[in-house]
Amino acid sequence: MAVSDGLIVQWGERLFYPDNRIVKGDRTPRLTGPLAVRAAAIRRRIAAVVGRRAPQAFVRVTGGGRGMGAIAAHLRYIGKNGQLEMEDDRGVSRNGEEAVRDIVDQWRHAGRYIGNVEHHREALNLMLSMPAGTEPSLVAEAAREFARLELGGHRWVMVLHRHQANPHVHLCVKLRSVEGDRLRHGPADLRRWRETFAERLRTFGLEVEATHPTVRGKSRDGEPLWRLKAREDGRLRQDLLPTGFSAAEWRRCGEAFQCWNHLWQALRDSDRSDDRALGQQVGDFLVRTPFMSEVLRRYPDEFQDVRRYLSEQREQVVARGRPGPEFVR
Repeated sequence: MAVSDGLIVQWGERLFYPDNRIVKGDRTPRLTGPLAVRAAAIRRRIAAVVGRRAPQAFVRVTGGGRGMGAIAAHLRYIGKNGQLEMEDDRGVSRNGEEAVRDIVDQWRHAGRYIGNVEHHREALNLMLSMPAGTEPSLVAEAAREFARLELGGHRWVMVLHRHQANPHVHLCVKLRSVEGDRLRHGPADLRRWRETFAERLRTFGLEVEATHPTVRGKSRDGEPLWRLKAREDGRLRQDLLPTGFSAAEWRRCGEAFQCWNHLWQALRDSDRSDDRALGQQVGDFLVRTPFMSEVLRRYPDEFQDVRRYLSEQREQVVARGRPGPEFVR
């Protein structure tokens, strides 16, 4: 069992906790504790992704204001012109137009003066959301803890929107901290923010994931507007692969599926019956992904173990004598 746990932690850590392997700040959710505890955490995350298809937590950058005029307009928008309650980084909650004017005055004069129009972005607009059916109050509580962990030292305002299908929180954060440092918000930071938000939601008993689409064998949904425009104008230097994967997504899928393959083998060969059952779910999940479908199509003479697995599954479906799931061909 120890050997199985070691393999599960080794490859599960690479798949679900890549920042464990890089020395960074303490805010990144990490896999810690004795081997058995870490292995149990990986098993839970595997089951959530491949078995129960846990909902995904999302953190999106929706824009940012270049000056207090744009920041004030966004605060009025997320607060529905004073109808919804706004909470700031000091824990003060209020609504109304007067609250917006007070926040604008504070942000304008605290630290470096911010005019109505600036050349550089002075605030960042975030949206933290969960699928329909999630308790809105838990989304708000998780967003509040996320802000305290990730946006410490910065002024921020959050507003919960519960009137739409999916509960979500709008967060407007002043990019320059009280000490004058600007908030980093690159792709790596956004990925960490999703993981932090999901981790906070889990502490309230919600089963939620924040895995990258490539970990699930998918490309990003749709194409960004800039790519569509560049293709129309003939300026696109690197087009997508036929399946919709960019070159970077194709590479990341390959790296993720290397981890998945090792996890599948470790679970399949485990002496625990629940591990072997989970391994069966992993196999069923992987062979249905768009990435694996394209791999088998492009390399017809390779991956015989996957093809053998698919053949066995089809035989079981036929033996049951009733319609079964659609398998990759």
